[in-house]
Amino acid sequence: MRQIINISLPEKLSKMVDDATKDGQYASKSEFFRCLLRDWSEEQLYKKLKQSQKEMKNGKKFLLKSFKYLKNM
Repeated sequence: MRQIINISLPEKLSKMVDDATKDGQYASKSEFFRCLLRDWSEEQLYKKLKQSQKEMKNGKKFLLKSFKYLKNM
């Protein structure tokens, strides 16, 4: 199920989104923001992995059952 979220952007950012969709980089404004959120989500996962590596080096270890488990930490 999808949910509609409305956001307010400054004119300069709004133009950037418009330009990206007009140039064909994204199929729609919604796709632009979905891509942005996917990238952000991957970055969050990467940060958690790096933190986990750091903790393991310091002797703090845990059993990683799945990536889903890591996302929910």
